[in-house]
Amino acid sequence: MEMVAVEKAVGMVLCHDMTQIIPGKFKGCAFKKGHVIQYEDIPRLLDMGKEHIYAWDLQRGYVHEDDAAHRIAGLASGKGTLLTEAKEGKVEIKAAIDGLLKINEQALYKINELEQIALSTIHGNRAVVKEKKIAGTRIIPLVIQEESLSKIDDICKKYGPIIEIEPFESYKVGMITTGSEVYSGRIKDKFGPVVKEKFHHLGSQVIEQIFVPDSINEIVKAIHLLIEKSAEMIAVTGGMSVDPDDLTPSGIKAAGGVVETYGAPVLPGAMFMLAHIGNIPVVGLPGCVMYHKASIFDLVVPRILAGEAVTRKEISKMAYGGMCLGCTDCRYPDCSFGA
Repeated sequence: MEMVAVEKAVGMVLCHDMTQIIPGKFKGCAFKKGHVIQYEDIPRLLDMGKEHIYAWDLQRGYVHEDDAAHRIAGLASGKGTLLTEAKEGKVEIKAAIDGLLKINEQALYKINELEQIALSTIHGNRAVVKEKKIAGTRIIPLVIQEESLSKIDDICKKYGPIIEIEPFESYKVGMITTGSEVYSGRIKDKFGPVVKEKFHHLGSQVIEQIFVPDSINEIVKAIHLLIEKSAEMIAVTGGMSVDPDDLTPSGIKAAGGVVETYGAPVLPGAMFMLAHIGNIPVVGLPGCVMYHKASIFDLVVPRILAGEAVTRKEISKMAYGGMCLGCTDCRYPDCSFGA
């Protein structure tokens, strides 16, 4: 910061707000802190009695806050994102597509360890929709040295994009609803509509739903039939607890399912199963998926649809943040569940 004659300040950045008073007519901020002084500003500044001002010289290796925020956002953003215009020194990053948000946490921390930089995001590994605000960035002072931005460039080159969105693949989903009480018509199926809507929201479609009684053989036949009909993913609902009549896990195994996990450190969703028959993922969905807006389904299925190989180790990591608080007004995914 230096004191400069007004006539020589064109292109420099004001270090503080400047107030103008015209008796009986006006009193207020004539030029805001951070304003880049233009040639046409000189007469007004002189009328205000300002022959000298305090400013930063952008020609000496400094970058204005608006330009710096754009640079940081551009360096950190990858596919599936878009940037807003700078406003009061801040640039926001939004989703350009529906998909799975991925955040490189290690690189994000490295950037924020630098002096005078702020880059913050929402939690990753969750579904976001187009236009969703996912991150924001700014510098702390009004100007920053070019050298600091070069360090961010180096971090992004080393780690790759910090923020990106993986698009969802459109799966043909085969659905099996187990339970003799539903199969016989004694109880109306309420699981199917919920699961169909969840898959539809993620860009996939349930191509057929088959109802079966509590029978391992019937579950096996239904799984094989759906695979023959070109199902690319199988979702089996109900029968996931430890009661003697709950045979879904055994049915999935008998159909050739190689189990990744039966059980997950997520509440609601502890009785979840993930298996594969060849390259076809099979999910055993416990009853909580029907009753809770946010559950294990919302943490695992979007990642599968984005092409990720979800392993037992990845599911074990969901223990941290894996307890839903059951808020009266559910805000998921804008909450800590799954974070």
